[in-house]
Amino acid sequence: MITVYVYRNGETQKTERVDPKWLDPASGVTLWVDVVQPTPEEGQQLLADTFHFHPLSVEDALSEIHHPKVEPYDRYLYVILHGIDFRAGEHQFATRDVDFFLGDNYLVTVHDGYSRSIQKIKDLCVQHAHILEEGPVALLHRIVDSMIDNYAPEMEEIEKQMDGLEVGPILAIKRDLAELRRVVIPQRDVVGRLARREFPQISNEMAYRFRDVYDHLVRYSDEATMFQDRVTGILEGYLSAISNRLNQVMKVLTVVSTIVLPMTVLTGLWGINVPLPRFAGGDGVQFWWLVGIMAAITVAMLAIFRRKRWI
Repeated sequence: MITVYVYRNGETQKTERVDPKWLDPASGVTLWVDVVQPTPEEGQQLLADTFHFHPLSVEDALSEIHHPKVEPYDRYLYVILHGIDFRAGEHQFATRDVDFFLGDNYLVTVHDGYSRSIQKIKDLCVQHAHILEEGPVALLHRIVDSMIDNYAPEMEEIEKQMDGLEVGPILAIKRDLAELRRVVIPQRDVVGRLARREFPQISNEMAYRFRDVYDHLVRYSDEATMFQDRVTGILEGYLSAISNRLNQVMKVLTVVSTIVLPMTVLTGLWGINVPLPRFAGGDGVQFWWLVGIMAAITVAMLAIFRRKRWI
């Protein structure tokens, strides 16, 4: 699905198609084209034939998720950034990449239709003409700023889960944080390049705005690193507790085996069918002699173990 917004004569209108004349910066038009889940034919027709984007950037925009990056071309910037899609209750963490083609008077966005930020700006676009009046760079900043703002509640949710963390979700949280760092850190570098005004399309004023977004990403990346260290510490503590508990169990089992060993020897020895020394008393007393000897051995061994602090 393709949605076209055009700002001209002080108004923002939603149209059905892109007029090639609008791509000329001298036309006085600001254009936003939002492309949702394009087919290869739609992508080729719009991105390659209408906007004449480079084949490599068109291929990236139509393919699966890529890492965040920014690439300058002759007439436009190609930017890939990621929105966050985190379902805390289901322990499902995912990112949705959004491709941006930024020209002098147009912005083209390509995504899978699940971008909350783009939907939010689209809802406001027709109602407030100034959103496109400020130009495509300001529009890019609005979308990116909204995408990064969506990270805040998810980071708070992860922190809340960590505060009441139990053993079961540890590995799930650790996996979510690793995925978060994998996205946030390269995305921080991309927005940092926009904030440093490496590209002529980014004015000083817009560089200041992107710098604010960059500061947020730096904070989120630092928090993700801190959270991952905390989870690693919790996991190590849990594994250490499990190891100590296992050692206690093994110690008890070893003591029991050690105590049973001499009793096994005695019962086996007096159970063989050969003449053996007999204790005082008749045949009915021999059993109780053996039980008493085994009880005395058990008490003596427990006393020795306790004295040496083995138990």
